[in-house]
Amino acid sequence: MTPSDVKATLSFSDGSPQMDLPLYKGTIGPDVIDIRKLYAQTGKFTYDPGFLSTASCNSTITYIDGDKGELLYRGYPIEQLATNCDYLETCYLLLYGELPSPSQKEEFVNRVTNHTMVNEQMQFFLRGFRRDAHPMAVMTGLVGALSAFYHDSTDINNPEHREIAAIRLIAKMPTLVAMAYKYTIGQPYIYPKNDLSYAGNFMRMMFATPCEEYKPNDVLVRAMDRIFTLHADHEQNASTSTVRLCGSSGTNPFAAIAAGVACLWGPAHGGANEACLNMLNDIQQMGGVAKIGEFIKQVKDKNSNVKLMGFGHRVYKNYDPRAKLMRETCHEVLNELGLHDDPLFKLAMELEKIALEDEYFVARKLYPNVDFYSGIVQRAIGIPVPLFTAIFALARTVGWIAQLNEMIGDPEYKIGRPRQLFVGATQRNVTPIAER
Repeated sequence: MTPSDVKATLSFSDGSPQMDLPLYKGTIGPDVIDIRKLYAQTGKFTYDPGFLSTASCNSTITYIDGDKGELLYRGYPIEQLATNCDYLETCYLLLYGELPSPSQKEEFVNRVTNHTMVNEQMQFFLRGFRRDAHPMAVMTGLVGALSAFYHDSTDINNPEHREIAAIRLIAKMPTLVAMAYKYTIGQPYIYPKNDLSYAGNFMRMMFATPCEEYKPNDVLVRAMDRIFTLHADHEQNASTSTVRLCGSSGTNPFAAIAAGVACLWGPAHGGANEACLNMLNDIQQMGGVAKIGEFIKQVKDKNSNVKLMGFGHRVYKNYDPRAKLMRETCHEVLNELGLHDDPLFKLAMELEKIALEDEYFVARKLYPNVDFYSGIVQRAIGIPVPLFTAIFALARTVGWIAQLNEMIGDPEYKIGRPRQLFVGATQRNVTPIAER
């Protein structure tokens, strides 16, 4: 952090002495006011529900400019990474700060590939779940259980433990997601295959059966790899902040990532692409393309509870840069599979067209977001809707780990302890039960 010559002066109208607060400049983005000494000097806290105006840490990993529609991983635009790099190269970048050389990439890929199997007892652990359980309920349990199987990498303060835990989590998440899926449909688990790419291996574990040889489709594998890359990190969002807060207590990396999985499950966060597909199915049941006008009318009606899912973004007030890339992939996949005439996909494309042209949506910058397109792509590939968020968790694992490791290496990090504005009852005395 670079201190600024400028100071922020806090003054009070009640005659309390004013206070100078230091300002820090980031390399890009807004300056921050350092309020760490505020309570000690004034006896007051700041009030910021949801921490929307509070920088909870300093970070070198991911930068978002929502107004420009810009997303950078370690300074590299997401458009360049998604076009020129695969997911494991992106993982290396997020973890270590630089893109790998060919030899570094080969070594990293080998390490990840050689950790893709999970302990055989995980199969018996799975059997404790109902077969109709939501995959995210299963994933929360499975990821947390990893700490029971890998005791040699649970010390969050040991750099070697953090390193091996990172490799294990990145390697094993696809295996766990595929196992959760196979369990719900009653098919046998498919073991990883070391001669396939990360995304290709995941596709095989998801869709192969012992009956016949599975041949990965390159277009679909590339689409899955891009989904992983676009979701790898997204700065200090709810699940990342959860991982950091959880990790600040010194808990093991597997538990911290399991907390991130649980947070991501929320429909306002990772469940958005699931909600988007459910919305498309609802319109389809109303009558499909013919009923879009009626649906849009309900969306615009303030008194209606109908929401347009998969459009707009909390941070991006411009077109989500990931959405542009996912849109390309979406049309590539639909072409490859000959699905442009599928009723649901026709409906999605018509909705996209209206949202990009209708003044109501354009004025409010309600552009299709990455969840809109990634949901359509995953459904086209054959992934069931309840599994979408689990795949999001798989992709985001590397970002969570990078953020967790950065926090632990920060000399200023402390156990998280948000404050509150208490508005409850003041001290009172208990009346004996017979007198109440």
